Amino acid sequence: MPDSSQHIRPENTGSPPSLEPLAMVALEAGRMMLEIEAGARTIEEIVEMVARGLGAERVDLRIGYASLALTIGVGSSGITRMLKASHHGVNKRLEQEIWRLAKRVSRGTLTLDQTRTELARLTRETPRHSRWVTAAAVGLACAAFGRLLGVDWPGTGPVFLASAAGQFLRRELLARKINGFICATPVAALSCLLAGLGAGWAGSGTVTAAMVAAILLLVPGVPAVTAQSDILEGRPTLGTARAITVATTLVFMTAGLWIGQAFLDYWYGG
Repeated sequence: MPDSSQHIRPENTGSPPSLEPLAMVALEAGRMMLEIEAGARTIEEIVEMVARGLGAERVDLRIGYASLALTIGVGSSGITRMLKASHHGVNKRLEQEIWRLAKRVSRGTLTLDQTRTELARLTRETPRHSRWVTAAAVGLACAAFGRLLGVDWPGTGPVFLASAAGQFLRRELLARKINGFICATPVAALSCLLAGLGAGWAGSGTVTAAMVAAILLLVPGVPAVTAQSDILEGRPTLGTARAITVATTLVFMTAGLWIGQAFLDYWYGG
């Protein structure tokens, strides 16, 4: 059985309990969920499960796109803390692991220190797919969407290779801390150019559709759906912020498509 002294609960000593560690652990769980594009309702549920499981009696959370603010209370004592969030990226496997951890905490089976340790472990050890698997999956997805868009079979192979190459470039740029919006332009330009050249050399009659299909890896589908859900659930501030990031990504992606098309026109025109 866990040591109940690790839970932060009011003591009958007349002195206020220390709420700082509790607030920061709950905020850390919320920050991790925010950074993997979880919806606002999900983030609220996770933070409340962790905070109440560790002893909080009152939990109020404000979710922004780049920060979280949490107010918790035990008895007559309360505290408000804020935590910044960094780059957003989809990671459904990590989201499921945090859900499982939050449920364990809500049942009172983990202490404060154990919860903090588990959150750090999940960040460090939750497995990720290798770059080769990711690139192959992205290539297959874009090729499949290409077929739905009407790309013929000679153009499908170039779409697969071009989008896989674009995913490699995207991963390398993000690993070097390049701004995610800026990354969209060179990735789109490379994928578009490779798909156009490959489809042309393969004798495809759907070169333009192949170029468009090759950049579909950049379409922020999960953030777009999450933004819509947040707005419909009555959280317009966060939903609008997410929608703006989606629109900005599409602008930079379109710029990359235009650059790739320009290079392709120059190649064939020259």
